[in-house]
Amino acid sequence: MKSAQQVLVDVHWQADELAELSALQPALVLVFGSMAFFEEASFMQRLQHCFPGAALVGCTTAGEITADGVLDDHCVVTALHFDGVTVQVAQSAVGAMEHSREAGVNLGSTLHPYHPQAVLLFGKGLAINGSGVIEGLMQSLGNDVPITGGLAGDGGNFKRTLVLSPEGVSDDRVVAVGLSGEGVRVGHGSFGGWSPFGPPRKVTRSEGNVLFELDGEPALNVYKKYLDVYAKDLPASGLLFPFEMLNADHEQVGLIRTILGVDEAQGSLVLAGDIDGDGYLRLMHANTNGLVGGAEQAAIATRERAGAHSQGGVAILVSCVGRKLVMGDQVDEEVEVVASVLGDDVLLTGFYSYGEISPFSSTTDCKLHNQTMTVTFIHEV
Repeated sequence: MKSAQQVLVDVHWQADELAELSALQPALVLVFGSMAFFEEASFMQRLQHCFPGAALVGCTTAGEITADGVLDDHCVVTALHFDGVTVQVAQSAVGAMEHSREAGVNLGSTLHPYHPQAVLLFGKGLAINGSGVIEGLMQSLGNDVPITGGLAGDGGNFKRTLVLSPEGVSDDRVVAVGLSGEGVRVGHGSFGGWSPFGPPRKVTRSEGNVLFELDGEPALNVYKKYLDVYAKDLPASGLLFPFEMLNADHEQVGLIRTILGVDEAQGSLVLAGDIDGDGYLRLMHANTNGLVGGAEQAAIATRERAGAHSQGGVAILVSCVGRKLVMGDQVDEEVEVVASVLGDDVLLTGFYSYGEISPFSSTTDCKLHNQTMTVTFIHEV
């Protein structure tokens, strides 16, 4: 974009705090904040008053990422002004989790006529199969369009998440932003930094993103054995111990899956995205140094893909809430290392999520990731 500015507001915000952003006449305004903002009855109306001609898009968070670091219980508003880039927004209700793919198809069908060069995707963080949404979107758009973004959070509560679209605030929606035009440039990178422990466990029964059995045993029972004292705090404690996906030969496929829910009656685990029914899973854990190193790798991959056009612009950082829990007071370090790689002239925004959306660093084939730092760099030439 030709210009971008950001304002951080607290729960007592007034419209005049956003006057400087409004003067940009932005085409797109990204809004990431805590539940307190999105649940405010006049939230959408006040934003529309400040930005009458802009597409308003965003979601609730498990922490806000700003140019100055990581915060909680605030709202970061980032305005993007383009000269030659067209912004088109699509939205779809999800309904039941099994309708996730259909919602993605709907998004793609709306955006396809505009031939987007890149798509930003934000969705509710609960009762959704993120992999299904992405697959449906790619079914309509093809595999050559990079899709990045994330799933909403609500701290670590796992109770309710909200998404902002031009239609308002909803707890049952996915929203996609298509960026079209010869001048738009997008770089992306996604990396974890977690370490595996324990043996690979064979997936012996699963359906989509629901894991019923590992090695012939109820998956929840197996998982609880590993968690020990942490088991009583499920599903929140599952953020500290995600699964690494392995193929039939026990080889890494580059994807991690977080537990979003448990079913005590069925002994099953609800994961954030699809798993391979013929593959294996292995538990993972992490420390701060490993996660910061992963964030640095994501930023390096982003800069490499952005190439010579990486001066200025905005970077959207979407990192998993599980990483935030592991790093604690040191969480700012992963944002700082991304900033150091991208440079001082790149404006940072973003949030901590229940799922990250990005292609692998070397391709445009998009996947739902968990426990990663995902970076999207946007620039207009």
